[in-house]
Amino acid sequence: MNFVLTSLPQTWPWLILIAALTAGWCGQRGPAFALLAAFGGAALARGHLEPLSLAVLAAGLLLAVLIPSTRGPAGLAGHAVLVLWSLALGAHLLPGVQNLLILDQVRAAPGSAPYSLHLNLDKPLVFFALLLAWPALLQRKDPAGKPAFQSGLLLLAALLPLALLTGALDLEPSLPDWTLLWIASNLLLTCLAEEAFFRGYLQQGLCLRFGPAAGIAAASILFGLAHVAAGPAVAAFAAFLGLACGLGYSGSGRFRVPVLMHFAFNITHLLLFTYPGPA
Repeated sequence: MNFVLTSLPQTWPWLILIAALTAGWCGQRGPAFALLAAFGGAALARGHLEPLSLAVLAAGLLLAVLIPSTRGPAGLAGHAVLVLWSLALGAHLLPGVQNLLILDQVRAAPGSAPYSLHLNLDKPLVFFALLLAWPALLQRKDPAGKPAFQSGLLLLAALLPLALLTGALDLEPSLPDWTLLWIASNLLLTCLAEEAFFRGYLQQGLCLRFGPAAGIAAASILFGLAHVAAGPAVAAFAAFLGLACGLGYSGSGRFRVPVLMHFAFNITHLLLFTYPGPA
C-alpha cells in the first residue's frame, strides 16, 4: 500500500483510466467514455501523449463507431484496419505515446529475474474501441456447456505445474510491495484489453465464420504469436493459456470468465513462482 501511495504523484491519471475501464466493463458506456476523455486530457497535459498520437487514437475510436453500421467490402476493410490499429497499440508501436515506467528492473523475489512494469495507455484503448465496434462484446452468449468450461479450467490449472516440471519456472512464494499496483495494471490494463481483442472479438468472430473449434484454435494460436518476442517457450505457454481462456469463454458464454482466468494465471505466477522467470 505504501508503494501505491508514494507513486500517486506519477500514477494519478491512470486512476481515471482504471475507473473508465471499470465502468466500460460494467456496461456503463456513457461514464466510461467521459472518464476516458478526462484521462486523454490529463495524459496530454502531462506529456504522456503528443497531439498527433491523440489524433490517431481518436481516429481509431471514430472508425470503431462507424463499423457496426458498415456492410460489405467497406465493413471488412473497417475491421481489417481496426485489427491493425489494435495490434499496433498492443505492441506499443504508435509514436508519441509515453507509457509510464513505474517499476524498473526490480525483483519480485531473490530468485526471480529483473522485471519492469509500464502503466500502458495505448493497449487499454483497444477495449474501448471494441465496445464501439463489436456491440456483442459484453453480451452473454449461448454457452457450449460444462465439458468445454471444465476442460478450460483443467488446462489452466495444469500450465504452471507444467512450467515448474519443465524448468521454465521455479517455486518461489513472494508478496512484493508493489503487488496492489501490479494487480490493477494487470487486470485492467492488460488482461481486460487482451481478452477483449483475442476472445471477445477475434475468437467470437472466427467462431461465427468458421465454427467453434477452428475459431478457438485460431484465436489461441494468434495469442501465442503475439507473445513470440518473449521467446518460443513463452509463446507456446501463451497459446495454451489462450486455449484455456477460449474454452472457458465458449463453455460459459460470459466475457468476464476468460478475463478472470487470464488474471488468475498471472497472479498465481506472481505470488507463487519466479516472476517473470528464474534469475
